[in-house]
Amino acid sequence: MSELSIKVTIAGRIYPISVNAEEEEMVRKAAQEVDTDIKNLQENYAVKDKQDLLAMTALQLATKLQQVDTTKSNPVQSKDLDKLEKIVDSML
Repeated sequence: MSELSIKVTIAGRIYPISVNAEEEEMVRKAAQEVDTDIKNLQENYAVKDKQDLLAMTALQLATKLQQVDTTKSNPVQSKDLDKLEKIVDSML
């Protein structure tokens, strides 16, 4: 597995991140989804603070993840939550 250094833009900021080559497309799509969700929240609510928008987006995505896992009757793995936490921490 070769590791790549890529840059993704979320909420108007550029974040460098290292990913496995196999994960690059998935990470880019995820970053785009987060950015789109932030823009949608900003347009639909009177929230201007980027930190609040990031927190609200993280909550929405975590809720979606919980729903998917509940549907599969498979609880969220702690390693998945650790990965999500690392991604969020790298954005702050």
